[in-house]
Formats: sequence, C-alpha cells, structure tokens
Amino acid sequence: MNSELRIAVLGVGRMGADHVQRITRTISGARVAVVNDYVTERAREIADTVPGARVVEDPIDAIADPEVDAVVLATPGPTHEKQLLACLEHGKPVMCEKPLTTSVETSLEVVRAEAATGKKLIQVGFMRRFDREYEQLKALLDSGDLGRALVVHCAHRNPEVPPHFDSAMIVRDSLVHEVDVARFLLDEEITKIQIIAPSANPAAPEGLRDPQIAIFTTESGRHVDAEVFVTTGIAYEVRTEVVAERGSAMIGLDVGLVRTSAPGVRGGTITPGFVERFGQAYDVEIQRWVDAVHAGAETGNYVDGPGAWDGYAAAAVCEAGVLSLESGEPVAVDMVARADISGA
Repeated sequence: MNSELRIAVLGVGRMGADHVQRITRTISGARVAVVNDYVTERAREIADTVPGARVVEDPIDAIADPEVDAVVLATPGPTHEKQLLACLEHGKPVMCEKPLTTSVETSLEVVRAEAATGKKLIQVGFMRRFDREYEQLKALLDSGDLGRALVVHCAHRNPEVPPHFDSAMIVRDSLVHEVDVARFLLDEEITKIQIIAPSANPAAPEGLRDPQIAIFTTESGRHVDAEVFVTTGIAYEVRTEVVAERGSAMIGLDVGLVRTSAPGVRGGTITPGFVERFGQAYDVEIQRWVDAVHAGAETGNYVDGPGAWDGYAAAAVCEAGVLSLESGEPVAVDMVARADISGA
C-alpha cells in the first residue's frame, strides 16, 4: 500500500461530497483518487475540485481499480450489499455510511463474507462514537464514577427530511443512530423494541407518523427510550441522558457534558444540521479509519470503530422496530449469536 492512501469515494451527494472535501483538506495520509456517482456529471463536478482525481463511471470498476487502495461508500443503501461484497472480493478496506445494507438477511451475509476473509475490512459510519461529547459520556460510564447505568433517554430531532421519507425510514435512517448509541454506551445488545406513534405533527407530510417514541430493552433488562421527531421545522437536536446508580449525565445541549453531581450551565444555540453538529466527529472518524487502514497490512484489522457486526445488529433492531411500528406491540429482536460467526 502506498504511503498516501488512494481512496475511491462512491456516491457524492451531500455526505459523499463532504467526505471528498474532508479527505482533501483535513485528513492526512490519504487522497481522493477516484470519484463515482450514478449521476456522472455530478461526479465530474466533484472530481474537478480535487487535484489528480478522476471519474470511474461504474462503481464496481471503481472498487476494482488497481490505483484504489480503499473505498468510502456514500451511495444509496440498496446498493451497499453488492458494493461491499465487491470490496471484500478485491480485499479493499471500506468505510460504509449507514446502513450496512437494507435488510437483516443481506447484512448477515456481509458479516459472514467478511469473516470468511479472516480480516476486518468493513467500518460502518456511526459517527457519534467519535464525537467529543459521546466519548466523554462513554469514558464517564466506563470509569464507574456514576455506578451502573440504569436508564438512557435519547432525543433526535431534525428540522426536515426529504419528501420521499416515510414512517419506516424514521426507524431505519434516524432511530438507527440511537440504536448504535445504546449499544455503544451500555456494551450490550438490544433484545426487544417497541415503537409508539403519538399524534402526528400537523406540519409533517401526509401519512408520515412523526414523531415516534422507541423503547428498547437490553440483555440485562436495562431501559432505553428515544424520541425521534424529524419535522420540527426548527433545528437539529441530538441529546442523550444516562441515569445511573450514583447520578446522571447529559450531552447534546451544545455546552459540553452536564452532570447533576457537579454545577452545570445550560444555554447556547442549536446547530442547524447534522454536518454542523457532527463535523468534528466525521473528521476524527475518517482520520482514524485512514490510520487503521495503513496499519492493517500488519494486523489484518483495517477498522477503528464500529464494524460489520455493529451494522448487522443495528439492522436487526430496526427491522424489529418497523414490525413494532406496524403492530404497536413490543417485538423481540431476532439475531444470530455473535459467537456463531467465526471472526465477527
């Protein structure tokens, strides 16, 4: 592998284009070598902003290109399965924006295919794990200062969503982040989920069941609740509060970590969108991934963060969530045991 990682970015909509600029301007040890998008003209426009980048029109050809060392997938979710399997076939490390794939079955297939390579090649873009406030909260919980975490409260609010957004996408595209946050903070799997749909926001598009309340139960019986409200018309708000044996802690107030066991100040402005709120997290995520890819030749581990298993686990919880949204009843999460997949 070259001293400078040559990356193909597949999909250059808002997220992919942001990653192109991030790799070009902020990240060390890597450059964008190839750009691909189903809208070829958009790919050309983005490539023209990056010295030395070129367009490859077919995504599988871009992955297989001998002048590509690693791949960033920011393509639509339904394309991920084929593209991830191509990355595994060619031994190319890949940073895949969520979802891993759009179904539990295909996510599990990808997990098994990666395990068969004997390497960890797939990282999934759950960027909150790299956010300073989430890192602070995780470190506090791991320190034991507050005792055992008992309850987690989450809120996830968007000012708006695209016109094609439907009620199930609130679960699969928005709630999925709270699923990963709960697993990350508590270090255990979610075994049951219930989705409650209160009276819909009158300003939401017709038929969109927004807001939604999700209730998770974990392996040890801990409780997580998450409010997801994607048509607030106001700003982008993401908050997480953990209630533990000896106190509580909250993040997401744009003032840093606030603890009930120490003086805290609340106030400030609300970020307008996810790129502004999590820009630092994306920078850290991609830099750590690039560093892991450089180190992977010796270790066989090209991942520093959530991997294919985490993408599969999130897909399984969200699949149960969609079923609960339809029925209104709690639904058990159907997952294979991680120990049954060698190398996962």
